[in-house]
Parts: sequence; C-alpha cells; structure tokens
Amino acid sequence: MSTSSTVDRAFRAALYDTGDTALDTGASLLAADPAADAELSRRGEELVATAWRRGWQPADVVRVVRRELDDTHVRLVSALIRAQAPRDDTPRGSRWSAQLARLGGEGAGPAPRGDRFAYATAVLELYRLLLRLPALEPLDGTAGRPTPSDRRPESRMLGRIRALLAKAEATGFPEEAEALSAKAQELMARHSVDEALLAARAPSAETPGACRIGVEPPYEQAKAVLLDAVAGANHCRAVWNEPLGFSTVVGFAPDLEAVELLYTSLLVQATTAMTSAEAAQRAGGRKRTKTFRQSFLAAYAHRVGTRLAAAAETQVSDDLLPVLASRAMAVTDRTDRLFPETTTTRLRGVSDAAGWEEGARAADGAQVRARPHLPGA
Repeated sequence: MSTSSTVDRAFRAALYDTGDTALDTGASLLAADPAADAELSRRGEELVATAWRRGWQPADVVRVVRRELDDTHVRLVSALIRAQAPRDDTPRGSRWSAQLARLGGEGAGPAPRGDRFAYATAVLELYRLLLRLPALEPLDGTAGRPTPSDRRPESRMLGRIRALLAKAEATGFPEEAEALSAKAQELMARHSVDEALLAARAPSAETPGACRIGVEPPYEQAKAVLLDAVAGANHCRAVWNEPLGFSTVVGFAPDLEAVELLYTSLLVQATTAMTSAEAAQRAGGRKRTKTFRQSFLAAYAHRVGTRLAAAAETQVSDDLLPVLASRAMAVTDRTDRLFPETTTTRLRGVSDAAGWEEGARAADGAQVRARPHLPGA
C-alpha cells in the first residue's frame, strides 16, 4: 500500500468526523506506517498554504492553535509553518517575516515521535483544526508587496520606546513605571507626528495597513476595550473578533507599531496593579476574585480610554490637522472596506464597586500625557 493511500485512508476516517473513535482509527493507520510520515507532513504544509490563501497569517494560526489545543500542537504547527515558508512564493512584508522569526520561540521543535500513536493523534487533531479555519479579511491588500515602511529599518526612536516600556514592566516601583510609561508615550507621539509630516512633505503610494493583535482570555471584553482606546489615540481603528480571540487594527505602519507596544505594556502594567490590589482585598477578607478582576480591568480600560481621548484633542498643532485628517480618512476607508458590517457589544459582568475603584485608580497612575505640540514646520 502506498504512503499516499495510508494518509488518504487516515484522513477519510478522522478529519471529517469529530468523534474520538474516528480519530483513533486514523491515528492507528498512520502509526502502523512510518513511511507515511513524509506525506503526512507534506499534507500539513498544504493546509498551512491554504490558511494563507484564506487570509490567515503565521501568528494568527499559532494563536488559534494555542487557544484551541495545547503546546504539542503549537510545536507541530510551528514546524509546519517553518517548513512551508521556503516554498511560499507570495511576496510578504516585514511583519510577516517577523512572525516567522518568532516561531523559533514556539517550543523546542516538533513533538517527539517515540509514541507513534500519540504523535499521529496530535497531528490529526491539528489538521482537523486547520481544515476548519474560516476565511478572514485579507490584510495584504497590495498582494503582499512590501511598503516603503517595510523596507525601512526600525528607527532608533522605536528602539528607545521598546526599552522604556520593558523597564516600566520590570520595575517594582510604581512611580518609576509611571515615569517610564509617560516618557514612552511622549516618544511614540513624536514618532507618529514625524512620520505624518514626512508623508506630507514627500507623498508616496503608502496606504494604511492592518495587523491582528490577540485579545486573550480571561476578561476579553475589557481587554478589547483597552485595545480600542489605544488604537483610537494613535490614529488607528480596531475591530474585535470575539470568537477567534483577536482584534484587527487598521492604520499607518508607525501607528500600528505604537498600538502594539503601548497596548501590550498597559496590559502588563494593569495586570501587575490588579494582582497587587487583589492581594490587598483578600487581606481584608473578601473572596470574589473573578468579579473584582473583571470590574478592575473594565474600569482601567474605560479610564485610560477617557484620558487618551482627552489628550487627543490637544496633542497637535493646527498646521498638522489637515495631514492627520487626510490620514484618518484613509484609515476609515480601509477599515470600511475590510469590515463593511460591524456591530457593537455591551460590556458584561461589571458589578464589583471595589474592583472598579481600584482599576480606575490604577489607570490614573498610568499618567497618559498629551502629545507634545509640533513646532512650526
């Protein structure tokens, strides 16, 4: 019997049935035929390539596998993505390349094959998931052609921002974290303004891009609200996909970078502050941890959003307003084309007054500063 026939039989038995019995049958067929491993891997690479054609990107696939399965499957899919990459003949931008580079950290390699039945079972579970991935909005609207910002190396400014936020997350002193975050916010604002002015002085064909940022459980709604607030403050738009656990953020490349950096840092700092506040509540005898955390993060997101929105009204000089208005229209147009139909959702489960109060206090400590006025250019 050919290896292709073995794989076909295993797939017919296991991939189109959700039951454990079917999975065991398919895994038994594969486990009994070691010669089928190469063909099995080739079919997996085909599933990965199909995911790319359906709008998925490497980080998206790894994220959904981690969300739905476990570390063994993450290692398997990371190995498949790396193996498929040299045969991917579609031009990709720097964001795609960065996602591929990060795959080296997704486990130590493929799952061991000593237990062939367990290995085959994990592969079929992974392929079941890949086969059922829905189509997503394609983010590479220019057929994957790299943009000018893709070809430009990361600026020294972004390097400084990363370093400041890393220090803010690592320090055990709240006042130092606040000062470092505020300085990073100031540099982000200056970087965005500089990029907007550069675009105005030397117009190019660069258009708004988009990226997907994971919004992980628990308390996804509050985290999605926080991401939306950060996106809006940085001239971007965010659209949350609750079932798949991510938001798509649309904006120009420097602003997308700022959103990713600031959201991640604020989330880390919010979690640190929440843990500290929760410990104090427990010391006082309270037990409702879940409701406290949910209310804390909701208040944090709401207060940060309010402060960012207020800062956005006075962050630039009048001579830059036409430039920003033009870029805002481009972002809105791209968002509307990607998502012609969106809905709003009500934030649920916010019922803990102490959690809300502590979350609001932590957000106030973030010290979000207004963007500095741009000197006459």
